[in-house]
Amino acid sequence: MLNMFDPIQLTEATEKYVCRERNGTVFRRYWRFRGGRWYGGIATADCVGCNLRCVFCGPLLTFMRLKDKGELRSPSYVVRRLTDLAMVRRYKYIRISGGEPTICFDHLIEVLEIAEKYPFTFILETNGILIGYNRWMAEELSRFNNIHVRVSIKGTSPEDFEKLTKADKKFFKYQIEAIKNLYDYKVSFHPAVVASFSDNESLNELVIDLKDIHPSIAENVEIEYIILYRHVMNSLKKNGVIPKKAYNTSWELLDEDMIRRLINENS
Repeated sequence: MLNMFDPIQLTEATEKYVCRERNGTVFRRYWRFRGGRWYGGIATADCVGCNLRCVFCGPLLTFMRLKDKGELRSPSYVVRRLTDLAMVRRYKYIRISGGEPTICFDHLIEVLEIAEKYPFTFILETNGILIGYNRWMAEELSRFNNIHVRVSIKGTSPEDFEKLTKADKKFFKYQIEAIKNLYDYKVSFHPAVVASFSDNESLNELVIDLKDIHPSIAENVEIEYIILYRHVMNSLKKNGVIPKKAYNTSWELLDEDMIRRLINENS
């Protein structure tokens, strides 16, 4: 079996390439700014750099990984681009997505400080590992009233997590710790579970674990199924992984046999 990597060490290595401090301000690499229909309409800054290697991301999202992609942007530039998009399109929400936003955490905090001056809710989409590993990050996030955190839990068990992310399964627990930390510091959040590769039994066990933190958390779990874009299917086939459930691009929920046929037809 291949050695699995440590996402904390990968975070530190990634920050050397995607973060730069200039005159006391931390710049971060971004590869695009865009609008989209998620959350009923949201302005998005896609950042470079992730601390996981999910098998369903595919080559289109290598921007998240490669050190020479994107442009270094200041927090003020990021907020200006996001708020301009949101105002023009009358969105209520803004976010950083694409890679892992909690990498270059000082940059994120300054983005949040500036964004707080505007009438938009900031959606922080994260795998939660750094917030679980560093409890103080949840405390820092609790300073902001305009933030909602979506913790995307990769798989429903340590074994699923390792298969899907190529990270050591022992780091699965930090996603759950992130939930605990955010709850303890009264940060607005909800968990989302990437359930495409899991059976109902393991999903139910995870929901029970979340209920043990607080019943309201289990009640607000978002079940997340991947979307079978062409680049996603290519990545899944390359890694020899077939989801149990996934959406096609017409938003039809497919079972494993239908997914297998679709991937073979598009290879």
